[in-house]
Amino acid sequence: MAKKKSGKNRRPHRPAKPARATKQKRSASGRGRSGKTASRKAAGRPSRARPAARRAAAAAAGRGRAEGGPPKPRPAPPAVGPQSLSLPSPLAAEVRGTADEWAAGAKMARLWKGDATLWTSRDEDRWVGWLRIIDQQRARREEFGRVGADVRLAGFTSVVVLGMGGSSLCPEVLSRTFGHQGGYPQLLVLDSTVPAQVRSVERQLDLRRTLFVAASKSGTTVEPAAFLAYFLERVKSLMGSGAGGRFVAVTDPGTELEKLAQREGFRKVFHGLPSIGGRYSALSHFGMVPAAAMGVDVPRLLDRAALMAEACGADRPPAENPGLTLGVTLAAAARSGRDKLTLVCSPGVECFGDWLEQLVAESLGKRGLGVVPVTGEELGVPRSYGEDRIFAYLRLGAAASPEQDRAVAALERAGFPVVRIELADANDLGQEFFRWEVATAVAAAVLGVNPFDQPDVEAAKAAARKVTAACEVTGALPPESPALQADGLALFADPPNAQALSAAAREQTGVGWLRAHLARLSRGDYFALNAFLEMSPSNDAVLREIREAVRQSAKVATTLGYGPRFLHSTGQLHKGGPNTGVFLVVTADDAEKVAIPGRRSDFGVLARAQARGDVDVLGERGRRVLRVHLGTDVRAGLAALRRAVLKAV
Repeated sequence: MAKKKSGKNRRPHRPAKPARATKQKRSASGRGRSGKTASRKAAGRPSRARPAARRAAAAAAGRGRAEGGPPKPRPAPPAVGPQSLSLPSPLAAEVRGTADEWAAGAKMARLWKGDATLWTSRDEDRWVGWLRIIDQQRARREEFGRVGADVRLAGFTSVVVLGMGGSSLCPEVLSRTFGHQGGYPQLLVLDSTVPAQVRSVERQLDLRRTLFVAASKSGTTVEPAAFLAYFLERVKSLMGSGAGGRFVAVTDPGTELEKLAQREGFRKVFHGLPSIGGRYSALSHFGMVPAAAMGVDVPRLLDRAALMAEACGADRPPAENPGLTLGVTLAAAARSGRDKLTLVCSPGVECFGDWLEQLVAESLGKRGLGVVPVTGEELGVPRSYGEDRIFAYLRLGAAASPEQDRAVAALERAGFPVVRIELADANDLGQEFFRWEVATAVAAAVLGVNPFDQPDVEAAKAAARKVTAACEVTGALPPESPALQADGLALFADPPNAQALSAAAREQTGVGWLRAHLARLSRGDYFALNAFLEMSPSNDAVLREIREAVRQSAKVATTLGYGPRFLHSTGQLHKGGPNTGVFLVVTADDAEKVAIPGRRSDFGVLARAQARGDVDVLGERGRRVLRVHLGTDVRAGLAALRRAVLKAV
């Protein structure tokens, strides 16, 4: 579909009115709601089965009669969180058609078998261990109980996950959702190389009473390796040879991290499953070991996940299969131009979007295709959104927001596609991890991409390694010159972007360049604000204000990511997905240097090298990108950037 440009004040075309919602309800014995669909089945009235489902039912009935007995009744769907769809008629028709194709081709059975031909016929069959991890983990109930008991008996007051991407996002969701559990240590996550962030975490710790969880699937991920080197040295300085007892590792068997753990006498090594990629590892040890350590009821989470696994089974018809229906809906929406998946989460589970962002962006954003997850964006009125949006509302029944309820209802009335998912309580996150993993794998199959690789992430890593390699020789970053320095800001861009902005800007000022950069946003684009800064409340407030100002002005979807963690989350989408992003990258100098033991470069050098590598690759891929450098005084620099953006829009 050709991309149409619209002026800043032009209202988006009002979408078509939605078709009747297709609902998936819990069984009467579960936590379900009564309604016409349920009462029709209870009265024995004929259901409106789809053609493929009717054919399958007829075949089953014929087999039963041929064997001399009645057909076996289909088991009732398990009691999982209700999922309902409100879709415009054309999209609803495409979803039904694609779901029927999946039923007729027994594609869910192929998914559960790990049939690589369902996707791209490459190595997908090697990465489907997540489909069966739930039962394996449920068999380890006693082991998770021992983890919780151990941290309590040892008197730990804090547990810190040293990770990145798939090894840190699930623990962070659980920490922020469940909070500090009485009698257990608090759970913190460090997934930023920004020196101020490292110091911020350290200031919250009594190092003698802290358990560090070094989490890395490969065992060589650069950020967790740097975190581990730093804190291992810090604890050794206090406890000497007993420092290893303050560390555990979560990694695949035989990695360099496991070997280091054995040499240093770590308290425990928990193995990951080689057939599970990082972003599908929430229910593996990468998510469940930190959960057990902070006192979360891991068996309950896994029991809820098991219900969802049953609901998404190979034998479930589309109308009763939430993962299949959700995945088909996401793919059909993306193919029709609605590729901005906007997450609306109840306040009690709002951080779930951070985990989901990586899953969707990194799994689907490749070969010029993808779905752009939009998390943490303020809800607006319907006229503030374009035709590229689809909304998913994760509603926590125990603590739903009336304001969100009204806003989502208004979006449905205006004809926007909306997926509603009900959570009874926070433990339903176990279901949601698996629901969305299945949905993402289904969507990838419909779009024709491999959901388990990340081919464009390595390019940014290689560019960063090139910079840091030079730092190890000289001890400093290679020099660079800004394309423009004005209004208290230093602006950097690759030659094509710099030439385009210089030519388009009315004034050669920071405001002029920012105005020209933001003017490149058009209908169907998204604005990505990526900041290599401390994730502090004060920084976050300013960045959110900038994000909202751009959204209100340009009427486009917006995202906010913190570096370097977003490189392991949305970075693949930025470089391998559709060229619809306009990127503003924010960097700063460090007020304090924090050394990485065994290296000449420090954490600040590493963070800035990662930022440079990211911007370089975005430029090489023809992306519209501008980097703003704030200097040492981050507060003053952010204030200057805020003023410039507000003037520019």
